[in-house]
Amino acid sequence: MTTTKQKLDAFLFRKLVNFLYPKYIRPRYGYSTYYRILKKYAFYQKILKINNSVKWPVDKTSVVVCPENITKGYMCDPGDNIGNYIQASNGIVFGNNVELGPGVKIISSNHNFEDFSKIIKSKPIVIGDNVWIGANSVVLPGIKIGNNVIVGAGSIVVKDLPSNSVAVGNPCKVISEKKEHVKTSDIEFNQKVK
Repeated sequence: MTTTKQKLDAFLFRKLVNFLYPKYIRPRYGYSTYYRILKKYAFYQKILKINNSVKWPVDKTSVVVCPENITKGYMCDPGDNIGNYIQASNGIVFGNNVELGPGVKIISSNHNFEDFSKIIKSKPIVIGDNVWIGANSVVLPGIKIGNNVIVGAGSIVVKDLPSNSVAVGNPCKVISEKKEHVKTSDIEFNQKVK
């Protein structure tokens, strides 16, 4: 049920949020107020120019490198949590409904072992739909994480992870299967979903 306060917030601030963050696609009501999005992110990104080139909200303590090499779905804002480091030199593909805990590092390229000034080319990282990566986890270059996966806190993902799994550890290993993701209802988004 949508309250008058939520409708007023959407009426006053939603268009500004959509203008400032054209790739911010979240539920229109119930996720966060648009005023809160502006207060928490816009000053640092748009005025102080911290992660200014990123087209979605990014926390002032996070870093997003090469955002132009990131493809993302809806309900996914890489770097919006505290202390995230997202390095997309070789590309990263995020699915829909991907959440990153605080301190998560996603690193798409490594340095050449003989010449540290050069980057080793690799496949992009691919993260499927309905994925939750726990706090202080690290995802390394070329990794593919399937759909409906939970990566436990502090994990180091060095191998691909299959869909419908829970994985933890260093190195990260599958410890159990996960039931299919259940979509609870149709969601009205703050802007059109392509």
